[in-house]
Amino acid sequence: MKRLWLWIPLGLFALFCGLAAYQLTQPKDEFVRSTMIGESLPQFDLRPAYASLPGAATADFTDGKPKLLNIWASWCIPCISEAPHLERLKASGAEIVGVAIRDRPEDVARFLANYGNPYSRIGADDLSEVQLAIGSSGVPETFVIDGTGKITYQHIGDVRAGDVPLLLEKLQEAGQ
Repeated sequence: MKRLWLWIPLGLFALFCGLAAYQLTQPKDEFVRSTMIGESLPQFDLRPAYASLPGAATADFTDGKPKLLNIWASWCIPCISEAPHLERLKASGAEIVGVAIRDRPEDVARFLANYGNPYSRIGADDLSEVQLAIGSSGVPETFVIDGTGKITYQHIGDVRAGDVPLLLEKLQEAGQ
């Protein structure tokens, strides 16, 4: 019986090593998915982040028309690379509402002057409250919102050329 007690720590160590080895073989998911998919947008009313456009509010997403909600920032390098693809989405009929995260109006204006403005409105989320409330973990991220204000799809990271058809498809699905 005394010898059995000597093997218990070794068995527990082997179990721990086996569990660790199993976890290392699992595919790594670096993205934090929103738990808000299928839920209504939280209530918000953001002041304009850019003088020439209105701010953004939950009510903007309840007019019966699906829209894209793009979380971005002027200081975000991937946001620069997604700018032409957002322009393609806009040219294809997508309405895009922007939420500028922790940004200054002059920086937003400079970004839009340099890289284009695909937005119908841009709200200033100075404390990332809206970003966190919808389950966004970084910038850029784009959400498809149906005409009732429900989040139907989340695109994590910058929008690339290959993502444009998928986002248009998701927008069309949200409108049905």
